[in-house]
Amino acid sequence: MRPPGWEAVSVDDVTAGALAAELKVRPLIARILLGRGLGEAALAAKFLAPRLADLRPPEGMADLPKAVERLVTALAAGEPIGVFGDYDVDGVTTAAVLASTFRALGARVIARCASRDAGYGLGAADVARFEADGCRVLVTGDLGTSDHEALRAARAAGLDVVVIDHHQLPEGPTEAFALINPRRPDDGFPFKGLASCGVAFYLAAALRTRLRDKFPAFDPRELLDLVALGTIADLVPLVDENRVLVAHGLRALGARKRPGIAALAAKAERAEGDITAHDVGFRLAPRLNAAGRLGEAQLALDLLLAPDAATAARLADELEDKNVERQRLQELVWAEALADAAEYETDAAIVVGRDGWHHGIVGIIAARLVDKYGRPAVVVGFRGEEGRGSARTVPGFDLFAALSRASAPLARFGGHAAAAGMSVAPANLDPFRRLFVAAIREQATTGRTHSVRVDAVVGLGELDVPFTEELARLQPFGAANAEPVFAVRGVTTQATRRVGQGHLQLTLMDGGAVAEAIAFGMADRDPGTGAAVDLLATAELDTFRGARRARLKVRHLFPHAQALAAARD
Repeated sequence: MRPPGWEAVSVDDVTAGALAAELKVRPLIARILLGRGLGEAALAAKFLAPRLADLRPPEGMADLPKAVERLVTALAAGEPIGVFGDYDVDGVTTAAVLASTFRALGARVIARCASRDAGYGLGAADVARFEADGCRVLVTGDLGTSDHEALRAARAAGLDVVVIDHHQLPEGPTEAFALINPRRPDDGFPFKGLASCGVAFYLAAALRTRLRDKFPAFDPRELLDLVALGTIADLVPLVDENRVLVAHGLRALGARKRPGIAALAAKAERAEGDITAHDVGFRLAPRLNAAGRLGEAQLALDLLLAPDAATAARLADELEDKNVERQRLQELVWAEALADAAEYETDAAIVVGRDGWHHGIVGIIAARLVDKYGRPAVVVGFRGEEGRGSARTVPGFDLFAALSRASAPLARFGGHAAAAGMSVAPANLDPFRRLFVAAIREQATTGRTHSVRVDAVVGLGELDVPFTEELARLQPFGAANAEPVFAVRGVTTQATRRVGQGHLQLTLMDGGAVAEAIAFGMADRDPGTGAAVDLLATAELDTFRGARRARLKVRHLFPHAQALAAARD
């Protein structure tokens, strides 16, 4: 296998040294900051120490004042308030933020989540159910922007719907009473990357400001654990407001004050210690998603709103059962998707679909195909004549733009640049594939679809414990703030061994420097002892069993001579 294409960020050493001195950080940290456009010392300092005080006020956030006034009226009149969230983690956490806020302000709240089996979005039947429950105001979370039929039904019934969302807007006016969505063309809030749970946090903060004297005990900061969960899971950029919200939300998650969070963390084997963005993305969020993927997300919402530890433990057990079933189905679909993807592995994008693939699994499979092939992927599950698909991508490609160009064969699509969904009939899968692949090809700025951005070329000795401790200040890592990747060349394997399910553990040596590394899923690439290798890797502080050592996580591993030969081509 040829080495992947990679390009090291070019940074001036003198500038990096000056920034390092001003910030009192290592020059390598300064190089990373410069490579990410944070060359101004004041801006870099705010990035390294995100504060809630740095959140910009919501002036200009379209329809926020209108929504606040309607909700204040409802609270004063004792009206029951309906809350309806999407079935993914952002939707569930948005619903939890809203329900927790309204209950803290004295409201009777009826909180529900959408059902994947019933289809995406707010339906007329959902509206009718809230109306029958006596609700005169309904607040949606992570859906509603495009649900015109349901919004018209609500308007006709005298039910005021406040939509909290962050998805792309269709053309034309909204039927909602209020639409709070940063993507509105008339929205003046400067940051457009909020997840829906982040938008809900701003609504909660605005209500706090409005009702401070009447409800002095209500503190929106207590909602930040929920905001961190939804923001990380929804793959929105972890910069600006999102970076602040997630950094503080992770601390709240680590405190585990919410019974549902404590029970969820215990099931994810994170009962103690810090909770990182990686823990959220790979341990907590998949469990929360499991209920919605297999039908009903209400279980996840009930867990997050659980009033006590006993209730939370029972719901967490139920959720874990769903997650085990999700994992079983996922492996079955993965094997079939791999077989189908092999036919299209030379295309600019992978598009596969089969009858019987569970709609709740296709997003996970798409993400795994992206990891394997390094290019955008779409996976569709069909039930008869109905197909529902999910798309995932690598940095540099805009899924929503590509789907817009390829939308003719689709019944429906939506989402954003990093993740999207669509509905397509079986007969239209091939026409859609051709259009989507062509749209991705147009976006490509290089012929190499699998390239890696390298923050620096370093010696093994630079990635030591003090460096990894300092590197942690750049967390949380995620979309738009990727974990730094380093190129290490010509190191020698002192020892190698297979561990776990197909993983490779290595002890590397470079002069007097020695480091441990793990290469997940690369046991078949074992170079043996005494081999010269090049690798692209991230660095972390390993504290397993009380030890403190630097460990590399290998992204790509190649014989040194092969990498040199490829570089000459």
